[in-house]
Amino acid sequence: MTIFSFYQKHKDRWWALPLILPGALLPLAHAATTYTQMQGSLVVLYYMPLALLLSLMLFYGMAAVPGIILALFLHYYPTIGGYETAAAIGHFLITIILSWGGYRMFTPRRNMISYGDGQLMAQRMIWQMLCPATLFLLLFQFAVYLGVYEKRFNLAGISEPGIRALINYQGLLVGCLTGVPFCYLLIRIIRHPRYLRSLLSQTLLQIDRKVTLVEMGVWSLVTGALLALLLWPINENSTIFSTNYTLSLLMPVMLWGSMRFGYRLMSLIWTPVLIISIHYFYRYIPWTQGYDLQLTITTSSYLVFTFVVVYMAVLATRQRAITTRASRLAFLDPIVHMPNLRALSRALGKKPWSVLCFLRMPELEVLGRNYGVLLRIQYKQKLAAWLGEYLQPDECVYQLSGHDLVLRLNTEAHQSRMDELDQHIKRFRFYWDGMPLQPQVGVSYCYVTSPVVHLYLLLGELSTIADLSLSTNHPENLQQRGAINLQRGLKDKVAMMNCLQQALEKDQFTLMAQRVQGVRGDNYYEVLIRLQNDDGELISPDTFLPVAQEFGLSSRIDLWVLETTLQFMADNRQSLPAQRFAINLSPTSICRAQLPLEVKHLLQKYAVESWQLVFEITESSSFGNAGLATQTVNQLQQMGCRIAIDDFGTGYASYARLKSVDADILKIDGSFIRNIVSNSLDYQIVASICHLARMKKMQVVAEYVESEEIRIAVLGLGIDYLQGYLIGKPEPLETLLKNEALTKSA
Repeated sequence: MTIFSFYQKHKDRWWALPLILPGALLPLAHAATTYTQMQGSLVVLYYMPLALLLSLMLFYGMAAVPGIILALFLHYYPTIGGYETAAAIGHFLITIILSWGGYRMFTPRRNMISYGDGQLMAQRMIWQMLCPATLFLLLFQFAVYLGVYEKRFNLAGISEPGIRALINYQGLLVGCLTGVPFCYLLIRIIRHPRYLRSLLSQTLLQIDRKVTLVEMGVWSLVTGALLALLLWPINENSTIFSTNYTLSLLMPVMLWGSMRFGYRLMSLIWTPVLIISIHYFYRYIPWTQGYDLQLTITTSSYLVFTFVVVYMAVLATRQRAITTRASRLAFLDPIVHMPNLRALSRALGKKPWSVLCFLRMPELEVLGRNYGVLLRIQYKQKLAAWLGEYLQPDECVYQLSGHDLVLRLNTEAHQSRMDELDQHIKRFRFYWDGMPLQPQVGVSYCYVTSPVVHLYLLLGELSTIADLSLSTNHPENLQQRGAINLQRGLKDKVAMMNCLQQALEKDQFTLMAQRVQGVRGDNYYEVLIRLQNDDGELISPDTFLPVAQEFGLSSRIDLWVLETTLQFMADNRQSLPAQRFAINLSPTSICRAQLPLEVKHLLQKYAVESWQLVFEITESSSFGNAGLATQTVNQLQQMGCRIAIDDFGTGYASYARLKSVDADILKIDGSFIRNIVSNSLDYQIVASICHLARMKKMQVVAEYVESEEIRIAVLGLGIDYLQGYLIGKPEPLETLLKNEALTKSA
């Protein structure tokens, strides 16, 4: 074992540093202590030994006691003898052990003693300043009263009450207030010199970022000039600036430093300045009449100035820390704990050229619905960590809402790096409860220059290109795919969204009805929605429903259609008795838990029977949340409404899912019916669907019945309902009243 390793292993033992440091530092503490004569007795203006010994106790605990006893013995025994030395040792030990014990018992975070934490500042001042100074004074007065100390002891004047006792008490308070943190820091540096690097970084962090070298230079010059005036010897030509008036001028300068430079730096500066100012007090406090009173006021100024400087430095440092933390949190997503769009915008502003890379994972939304939002959060975090291995130091991954991420990359060789990044993403594996999940990731990118004014619009364009990347399975460049056309498409979507919102608010939709003919005479009508534009033309739902689904308006549109249909049925109850209507529900609506309650409320409001409603849903509507969709369907059926599976045969795993479908009606998609006469394969598919539906006791509807040949073919397969242009074209809902009137008159 080398000497260095031996030292590192045993340096905190009571026979190592705790035994050596008190004897080495106590003479320095006595050198920093200031005494003066007043009315024939000694008074203390600044007392450092008590602060040093308390710092040793706070740092090493009971391991410091042997070293403290040895240091006190070596210091006092040669001058005051064994009896008074033993009394002095007991005096110091009782004071510092009681203060140390109270600090450990009542103050949290005991390993920290500086006043930098504003919440603990009061507790630390009590146990590091008020308690030791008061105990030391009371014990000394009691010892003097018992005659333990003779006049040779330096603090004999403290035994007499009055001004001298007040000055001594203030000297003890200011010595502990500044000396404990200063000595503790000195001990820590001696024990671990590398702490200087951490101290320097902490000091720089606490300085206001707006502080310049010029400001620090001006502050240093002003402080030095005032200190020089304060310490200039008094003579016949001295002015008011050579008196303690300059001490009051030093106060605002120190406050300036406290507000700008923080607690760490100001505590390191103010303690030496204060020690020097007190040590040379005789240069600005002349020996004149009223010297006692002037000395008392000045020593109180030492204490008050120190408290104000420390407190203002703590407040300013804490306020800057709060501001910095709030600023940092403003650029951080609180859930995923990743930089957000605000951070991306700031990063783009710092770089003249950048590459934006958009990652789109639509399957992550489906997985999140089934396994919870925690899966999405952890997937993004782990993917970001995986990408961090590939990115350069100044590149970063940024959080977007939903299931998207965006990267800011440097422009050097970005074309070749995109292929490498895509392969790196494809190698990523995510495990959830031991199950491997690997959603497909669409990658798009573009080259940008600072400043990026329309960042949100640009991200929208990248999102659209990322959808294209999902189909090509390759990173797509926005510039090569035509940003102008994409931008025009996005503007068209936004315009359509505004048009849909206005139509919902002003009831500008038009409802159409198409007849569904039952082979047994039980007919009903399917309600179809159209949007009327400014020119009075009707817009097909294939145009605006995808936009409504994308912007979250489909549920509102479904409720509008339902309520308008029920109101029509209630208003025309006499003309259309017991008429049934089929209403289409979007995937978003069928996955809403509140839908059955809303339907029940509207049925009661308009006094319509539940069996008069047929709700049509697509077979893939429940893919996002199968459990909730099944629950909603069951509740609607229990109310008496009928459920129809629309467009059957074109969705995901139709035959496999037909086993679990619990519906009343099955509507075969028109793509099979249209060619049933000319295509034998379509005929066999429709026949098999009809066979399976009869086994499930479900009625079957054939769409797109547009010719007599198709009608005869589907009737031959035993289909229950026919729908198509041969049966009837979609007509405005009000036309049903006229048709019913003509039927009755005929």
